[in-house]
Amino acid sequence: MKVSEVMTRNVRVANADETIQDAARIMAEIDAGVVPVGKDGKLVGMLTDRDIAIRAVAEGRGPDTKVSDVMSAEVKYCFDDEALDEVCSNLGDQQIRRIPVLDRNKQLVGILSLGDVAVETGGDGAGEALAAISRPGGAHSQSSAQPH
Repeated sequence: MKVSEVMTRNVRVANADETIQDAARIMAEIDAGVVPVGKDGKLVGMLTDRDIAIRAVAEGRGPDTKVSDVMSAEVKYCFDDEALDEVCSNLGDQQIRRIPVLDRNKQLVGILSLGDVAVETGGDGAGEALAAISRPGGAHSQSSAQPH
């Protein structure tokens, strides 16, 4: 099965120059905790509700903070024509639950979540990835980024 058969299409994108308040409204409208960030037609980052909480609110930044100031600029992605089982394995290895999906021209065409995988495959692949993702720590652990 290919990623394109399972991914969510019609993804809303926040602009890097928008405010985190604007991005939070997008998240509320689509009922999601993550939104891809674009600039000049390119995918330049990912913004999560946790990024807003930890990198903005906890640091005393206001709702007018630019998305680009708190987003994760290192974007992991997959291609729409990749095998789903390989991508699920990579999600576990990288400890991420959602990943932007690009076509071979590097245009954003969707987003893949473990929820998409579980619904469309009856759970095949999602369980192992979730177990790996749920390990403590990882590259995106914000609590381990700064020693206290």
